Amino acid sequence: MANNLATRGPAVLAVTAVSLALCSVFVALRLMSRFAIVRKPGWDDYTMILAWMLAFGTSFSICYGTSVGLGRHEVNVPPQWDSALKKSEYVFSVLYNPALMATKTSILIFYLTLSKTQKIFRWATIATLVVVNLGGLALTLLNILQCRPVTAAFKTPVPKSATCSDIVTLYLSSAPLNIITDLAILFLPMPILTRMRLPKKQKMVLVVTFGFGVFVAVVDVVRIAYLQSAARNHLRDIQNHTETSGSDSRNEANDFPWYASLSFMWSAIEINVGVMCGCVPAMKPLVSRFIPRWIHDSTMREKSGTGTATGDSYHPDFLHARRTSDPPTFGSPPVSPISKPPQALRGGGEDMGMMDFLTTPETNPMPHLDQIQTAATYTTTARTRDRAPTFFDFVDVGAKKNITLMSNRESVYPIMMVTVLFFVWGFAYGLLDTLNARFQEVANMTSGQTLGQHSAYYLGYLIGPLTSGRLVFKHWGFKASYTVGLIIYACGTLVFWPSAVLTSFPAFLISNFIVGLGLSTLEMSANPFIALCGPPEYAEVRLNISQAIQAIGSILSPILAKKVLFKASAGSLIDVQWTYLGISFFTIVLAVVYHYVPLPEATSDQLEDATERLSVPREAAVGSSKIKVIWITLALGAMSQFSYVGGQESVSTSFAEYIDRVNPSLDYVNHQAVGHTAFAVSRFVAAILNIWIKPRHLLLLFYAGTIVFAAACMTGSGAAPSALLVMVMFFEGPIFSLIYVQALRGWGKHTKDAAVILTSAIGGGAIFPPIFYGAQQARNVQYAYCVAVAAFASGILFPAWLNVFPTAREIVDPKRDEQTRESREEDERRDSETGPNEKKKRWSGIRKRFSKDRDELPVVEHRERRSWPEGLVR
Repeated sequence: MANNLATRGPAVLAVTAVSLALCSVFVALRLMSRFAIVRKPGWDDYTMILAWMLAFGTSFSICYGTSVGLGRHEVNVPPQWDSALKKSEYVFSVLYNPALMATKTSILIFYLTLSKTQKIFRWATIATLVVVNLGGLALTLLNILQCRPVTAAFKTPVPKSATCSDIVTLYLSSAPLNIITDLAILFLPMPILTRMRLPKKQKMVLVVTFGFGVFVAVVDVVRIAYLQSAARNHLRDIQNHTETSGSDSRNEANDFPWYASLSFMWSAIEINVGVMCGCVPAMKPLVSRFIPRWIHDSTMREKSGTGTATGDSYHPDFLHARRTSDPPTFGSPPVSPISKPPQALRGGGEDMGMMDFLTTPETNPMPHLDQIQTAATYTTTARTRDRAPTFFDFVDVGAKKNITLMSNRESVYPIMMVTVLFFVWGFAYGLLDTLNARFQEVANMTSGQTLGQHSAYYLGYLIGPLTSGRLVFKHWGFKASYTVGLIIYACGTLVFWPSAVLTSFPAFLISNFIVGLGLSTLEMSANPFIALCGPPEYAEVRLNISQAIQAIGSILSPILAKKVLFKASAGSLIDVQWTYLGISFFTIVLAVVYHYVPLPEATSDQLEDATERLSVPREAAVGSSKIKVIWITLALGAMSQFSYVGGQESVSTSFAEYIDRVNPSLDYVNHQAVGHTAFAVSRFVAAILNIWIKPRHLLLLFYAGTIVFAAACMTGSGAAPSALLVMVMFFEGPIFSLIYVQALRGWGKHTKDAAVILTSAIGGGAIFPPIFYGAQQARNVQYAYCVAVAAFASGILFPAWLNVFPTAREIVDPKRDEQTRESREEDERRDSETGPNEKKKRWSGIRKRFSKDRDELPVVEHRERRSWPEGLVR
């Protein structure tokens, strides 16, 4: 009868044992390479030995567990096996995080050992190392102390005097940290690797070496997928107002041995494959000695037309060892005095760079190599190797054009690329708002708690630009801020994923805050980029159009979430978590893409020159005081931004309650979509009007509209206040862009600091909605609109100042930059002079970049001919 029981045990046992065996083979080969061939083991080797020991313990606990019921349905596990089964599960849970921690620590120590010249890479590696170890230590302690006393974890049922954490919660809590660190290890070395042009097999080796992060992250996702049934039960209990503790969940028949078995199996695969991939780089000396053709392919051979050698010619890197040991050949040309001397073969205690380790053989050349290496060949090779290429495949990553000198035509491409980011954060904001609302419904949370999550998001805006965001923006520029912002945002969405399953209010607060940090870093650079990229007289036009695209994202995401993704059921948040996981991976891919996309930049000196060309009265003071007008303009602009966002968010967060009060029969989801559409349309309208009407006049007009219609919303019922609410959203639309650009004008080399202040002012969205909620609780939602009216009324002081004070008008009114006009005229002249032959050459160049031969190295005869002018003897 027992043989007919449904069980996953044999499959789990076989897969776990095979993955452990392969892992052991890789570790043995690594140790052979490092201890026997190189004879110079490092801390990364010793740490990898520790990782293998922990991997062995983890895999053994799973294999033993299959012999005492792991993989069976709980009803089919004999009572006498319960204690042994729980002990094996406990050992697995305790060893899992240390095994991953040791593996990642070994890889990160390898990174630190191989590169001491790349400061950004080095500090990023150290930061990742700290996160891996602190996070892993915290998770390990949580698993060790999952029950108090610890022995209660082995008992069935759990004694009433004991307290235990929910086991599913513990397993899910490690997912975000593991995925984030996996992806960090994957992408950390990529900027360095992509600067090198390597033969195909070497590129394949690098992909295998550094690409395991994607696989391990995917394995972690699969592992968590097998815990979803338990998570659904947990959510169902919450939705039914059933309070369950961790001890209760352990005592219930939740069929944990059945659905956790495959999760354990994939955990073993994750650990063992991580160890195997971590061993690949250290195995290179072994492969180079015994199987060199695996890493040196035919593309390393080059044709020689000089007659200086017989037989085949090999890539200079492959002959590195021979170059440094062969005696000078009679009659060979001397080394040019202006050429770099040959590098000595590294050895002893000297550190080796990452790229040298991965691309230079450590063994002696093969006996059949009879190539005579000339100084001419070496000179150019060394020079070529030391000079970083400016192209990654077909993407130019060289010099960037000054954004303040671009014409309308030149600015179209970069503005389109950055506008994609506007859509991303608009979509994210709408989805976040919807998720918070549904989270309240499923988890039975109060409106105050959901409002707290919303405020946590805007608290990230208040803090992010003033701290890490400013550091990145000031030191590395616009594009670096896009990449960093997207990565932080991806981390926040990863935290959303288990938060939906665990229904943890603190976890949702943290995830909202991290998302706010990421998007504030992104917006801090994207808004001024759009404003500065192109002729300054059209800055408001450009930013309003990009912000309108953002609003379209805000329209689509709530409709998608509310109509398609989930409908407030117990499994709905689990369904949405996969959406957030997909968004997170998409965002990471987007960050990688934007790292390589060529975009213009602007240094502080270039921003200063752009302001000086416009003759802005930046030094003008108020009366006889020393207070400059531009200071007051920025201060009022930041205050106006703070108040406007606060009022806008007060209206947005109370939309459903307002419609329910004034017109209950109206579907608030559809009506809110109408409001968001009006919001987006008004930005397009303002962009068109900005061509003829001064921005300060439009800002005053739209502010006045929000005050009038928000005040009108305080009374009445039926269709009229519903329509008035849409009008409020219509007049809100372009205010943000109009404030931002006008307050940013005239700051020259301090433009980035002004952008930081204006972006941080968006944090008003964290302050006003709680005040609005307090007024709503005191009276009703219509009465609470007095808070929105007050917010808009304080914000209107900024356009009033601009329209009343003449010097302020002179600073913020758009002016034409004649150099951007010259750039436009130059483009038109160049186009008119470009003939068919020139266009044919351009197409030929593009086609050559995409051709299969673009990675081929130049032949030896070309390098030698190029070397003659450097003083070599002919």
